[in-house]
Amino acid sequence: MIWRCFVYNCQQDWRDRVTDRANAAYDHFMPLDGEFKDNVVLQIKNGPMDFQVREPVSPLFGGLKRTNQILELQITQEYTGQQKHVCFLIPQWKEVLDFETWCDGPGSTVKNLVCGKVYPQKHCGFAAVSNIGDNANWTGHILAQANLYGYGRLVWNPDLSSEAIADEWVRLTFSNDPGVIETISKILLKSWETYEHYTSPLGIGWMVNPNHHYGPSVDGYEYSAWGTYHRADWLGIGVDRTVATGTGFAGRYHKPNAEMFEDMNKCPEELLLFFHRVEYKHRLKSEKTLIQHIYDTHFEGVKEAEEFRTRWLSLKGKIDKKRFDAVLERLEIQIRDAREWRDVVNSYFYRKSGIPDEKGRRIY
Repeated sequence: MIWRCFVYNCQQDWRDRVTDRANAAYDHFMPLDGEFKDNVVLQIKNGPMDFQVREPVSPLFGGLKRTNQILELQITQEYTGQQKHVCFLIPQWKEVLDFETWCDGPGSTVKNLVCGKVYPQKHCGFAAVSNIGDNANWTGHILAQANLYGYGRLVWNPDLSSEAIADEWVRLTFSNDPGVIETISKILLKSWETYEHYTSPLGIGWMVNPNHHYGPSVDGYEYSAWGTYHRADWLGIGVDRTVATGTGFAGRYHKPNAEMFEDMNKCPEELLLFFHRVEYKHRLKSEKTLIQHIYDTHFEGVKEAEEFRTRWLSLKGKIDKKRFDAVLERLEIQIRDAREWRDVVNSYFYRKSGIPDEKGRRIY
């Protein structure tokens, strides 16, 4: 029997600053560790929330020691552009698989845990929410086929690199032409970072339209019962998940991860707003303020999406017209949507903070 560990009562009152959806799966299932029969398998999402463009690895990996467990990934891009945007998810999954939990010393990575190499498990492995639909090309966006292919490759060999998988897929799908391989591989390998740039910053997540989860709505879930808050006001943004002053989620990990996430100065910046409430004037390692980082990355993300189109256009004549035009159409959609994300998010934070863009670009 396989039980998906996101099936829990995670609703709360948005006024409640103590209850934290991030804690829910851990709090529900950790007390049951060792209590299940050996035909029960817990299927754990890669992160504690819900397949966001960036979130930490679920602390159930490394927490559970006497329970069969498998890793659940999301091939379909529910929160990452819904296969209208190119977003190659293999680099994200590689970060999850290679994450060192320290539950049993060095080598206690997620990939070793779900392959049964750390604790004895009768059943272990991988699962995923597929991205196959009723399109003739299966995935809507032809480049989204790379995620389905990449999942299949990783579950058999988690040590494969993102670069190797991209190279294989391009050769099998399009051409052995070095120019085609290089151009499409560069688009794929940059795409996750680009999507993150023009959407939600530094691990805060969400900011999407409710229900269908496509397109920007910064406060879409801010006053809902789903626990998906960013807590932005005129001073700053982020959720305090520290043990010292917050919800305590950072303490669900083993040392040294718990200590790293607890300390704002040690926390990986790509997850800063997931674990900490940060003032807009706080300076990041780049010496930029948080608010300037938000502005800059959103403008950069649009530019990068436009560069995807330019790179794709360079392949005209090297790819059959039907597939060339189909991908180009999706890239045009992505550019349009990236501009919408940029303008909505930047305008929201400009209006919240009252702090202008140092570079004087147009913010509404």
